[in-house]
Amino acid sequence: LSRQLLSGGAERLYLFGHGENSIYQIDRELRLLQQEGVGEKATIVPIIGDMKDREYTRYIIKQTKCDAIFHCAAYKHVPMMEENPVAAVENNVFGTKNLLDAALEFNVKKFILISTDKAVRPVSVYGASKFLCEKLVLDAAQKAKKGQAFMFARFGNVLGSRGSILPLFMEQIKNGGPVTVTDPNMERYFMTIPEACSLVLQTGGVGVNGESYLLDMGEPIKIKDLAEQIIKFSGLEVGRDIEIKYTGARKGERLTEPLWLKEENPTPTAFPKVLRMDNSAKNDFCLDELLQKLEPVCFAGKASDLKAYRNAKELKNILCEAIPSLKEFYAKGEKGE
Repeated sequence: LSRQLLSGGAERLYLFGHGENSIYQIDRELRLLQQEGVGEKATIVPIIGDMKDREYTRYIIKQTKCDAIFHCAAYKHVPMMEENPVAAVENNVFGTKNLLDAALEFNVKKFILISTDKAVRPVSVYGASKFLCEKLVLDAAQKAKKGQAFMFARFGNVLGSRGSILPLFMEQIKNGGPVTVTDPNMERYFMTIPEACSLVLQTGGVGVNGESYLLDMGEPIKIKDLAEQIIKFSGLEVGRDIEIKYTGARKGERLTEPLWLKEENPTPTAFPKVLRMDNSAKNDFCLDELLQKLEPVCFAGKASDLKAYRNAKELKNILCEAIPSLKEFYAKGEKGE
């Protein structure tokens, strides 16, 4: 995304994140591109910080006077977030809220949240956290001043992104296998990094305040088929050179991921592969009340009873009461279904 922003003529590019190595790497890559004549006049500013720090986030947004925020940051590994649910909500939900509040306060013109298909009828803490992020963006849009626009773009998996399945399969093949697939029937929607970034930028450029957008991902692909193709393209043969091992679905995983709810009714826009969703459906819960319940679990200063602080079971119970799909999925797991 940063590379496309640079080549697209961004005047100033702020790289804000808490991962020192990640920020260093992309900063270095962008400066090498500038040496080759790509966006050579742009100012690139790496900023190490954490959006969970509310006051520091306010300070950064105020000082940078940025025109647009592309919010990609999230803890995203589904099984790991099932083991660390409080961290997922603290970072993904409250970090996003801090960023949105600062964007509203300091008159950022465009805010684009990168969302995921796992936010649709979520069955994991990660999915629930992104579901709430979508709701936070729509709530912020209601408070936006004239000239501001808050929106989100939802899509599936991005092939080759950090921590995604493609680098994992390639590493397993390099090490002689086996290639691990959770279930032979598991399928996901995939898009390449350049295409996803291009469509996100396009959405950010033309998107309207309070709208939600869906990127057309085509047809879902079976993970098993993807693994077989990667093995084949590596010049190897499944079964002879490399085995595929089925490990079973992990916590928070389902066989298929829907991209939208029926009532969201995606419709074409003037731009190919960018669909507009109907987000007029009302929440089954009060967003502010839900956040008030989650705060004491995530922040010691908000807890009148410290028994709630960092209590993973309490947090999951709160989420389940607000999100029926999560409650239903967990109940099936407890029954061994």
